[in-house]
Amino acid sequence: MNVVGRKKSLGVGAYRDRHPSQFNPDRLALTRGRYGIGTAGFCLVVFALLFAIVRKNRSQAVDAAITVKVQGQNNRQFDRLMHIVSWPGFPPQSRLLPPTLSAALWFLGFRLEAIFQLLAWGTGGISFSVKRAMRRPRPEATAADTAIKVVAANIGGSSFPSGHVLNYVGVYGFLTYLSYTWIRPAGIRRTLVALLLTLLGLVGPSRVYLGHHWFTDVTASYMLGTTYLLALTNFYRRIRMHLTSRHADFP
Repeated sequence: MNVVGRKKSLGVGAYRDRHPSQFNPDRLALTRGRYGIGTAGFCLVVFALLFAIVRKNRSQAVDAAITVKVQGQNNRQFDRLMHIVSWPGFPPQSRLLPPTLSAALWFLGFRLEAIFQLLAWGTGGISFSVKRAMRRPRPEATAADTAIKVVAANIGGSSFPSGHVLNYVGVYGFLTYLSYTWIRPAGIRRTLVALLLTLLGLVGPSRVYLGHHWFTDVTASYMLGTTYLLALTNFYRRIRMHLTSRHADFP
């Protein structure tokens, strides 16, 4: 019996079926994917508080001070790292990488995971909607002693929230979840998860460093993105558990 996410082609099976030692069994992967839904609620409350604070324009002084502090890092390697971290979030690569990741998972035989990896890109729609509601101006370069620098880039729209951060948490956050739950070789799993978590952790500071967003923009984006990610992984686990149970009952 074929189920979504475990479909075999005629003759040659999918990559995951031909290399079972590289991936965890369904039930072990599902066990690793458990989490507390309370975290999602907490993140949503923090996002709502930040939204209200920014809407009333009560964060500008703190945001400006943090921007000046972050941009005060006078290190060539740090500057290069901040540019590299932000690069995947700019078009055209920002529009190509998410569907490419989904297509790769489909090719490997993770059909259900490929669908949800694409759904993780739904953070783009959330970002667009919140930006239209907030319409916060982006940082502008200043000539004062405590100058705020803005690196030229292909950006537009409201500063709140950060589309980079929101999309990274959705797309690369879900990929981190899949890597942790499905990859069996410990060395590969830990390396990939560490790299993805590093990317997620640095994208926020990179947006402030480049002068494209305020601190409250990226913090709110981490909170909203985490809420969406946890809701998505919870929905994914429910469907995967249902399909795994059906597959076990009807081999």
